[in-house]
Order: sequence, then structure tokens, then C-alpha cells
Amino acid sequence: MSTNYGSKRLVVGAHYGMRDWLSQRITATLMALFTVIVLVQVLMPGPMSYDKWAGIFAAQWMKVLTFVVIVSLGYHAWVGVRDIWMDYIKPVGLRLVLQVATIVWLVGCAGWAVQVLWRL
Repeated sequence: MSTNYGSKRLVVGAHYGMRDWLSQRITATLMALFTVIVLVQVLMPGPMSYDKWAGIFAAQWMKVLTFVVIVSLGYHAWVGVRDIWMDYIKPVGLRLVLQVATIVWLVGCAGWAVQVLWRL
């Protein structure tokens, strides 16, 4: 005879576990390395001017790296905010609205960041 204590637990919500944990660490590391690269270039000898700033982002490798970091920042923010919405907002409809608004906001910010940085 088996004894069953309590109901079977149904796990829902922010249950993405290792994948999201690892993506947060990878994107954070990438953003930290990018920050160091930009700081090293900014702190190079010479006056800080528009030409120097534009020169930092003129190289194709820097444009690609900047784009990757902007996408990483968006994904990093999405995972964090999505988990907050899933943990603390219980009404499904409100949570869906907040998630969609977050996605729209993050895509808009990424588009704006690319436009600002590549129009230098």
C-alpha cells in the first residue's frame, strides 16, 4: 500500500533553469569585456574628442562587436525582467501585457542604440 502525501507539484513559470542562468553569465561577461575594450580605447593618450569617439566605432570589427553586445544586453535584460514578471505578477493577462511591452521596449532600445552608434 502506498501513501501519497499532498498533491503532485506542477512546476510552471520561470523554470528555464540552467539555460537562462548560463545565458545571463555569458552575456554579462561579454558586456564586461566590451566595457573594458571601450575603456582602454578611451583612455589611450590624446584628447577625448568627437573624432576619437567616432574612430573607436569606425572599425568593422568594433561595429560587429557593438551589435553583438547590444543584442546580448537586450537578451540579458529580457531574461531578468521576464523572470520578475513571472515570479511576481500572477494574473496571466497582465503578465502577458507586461511581457509584450517589455519586448517592444527592448527592441526599440536596441534599434535606437544601433542607430546612435552607427551614425557617428
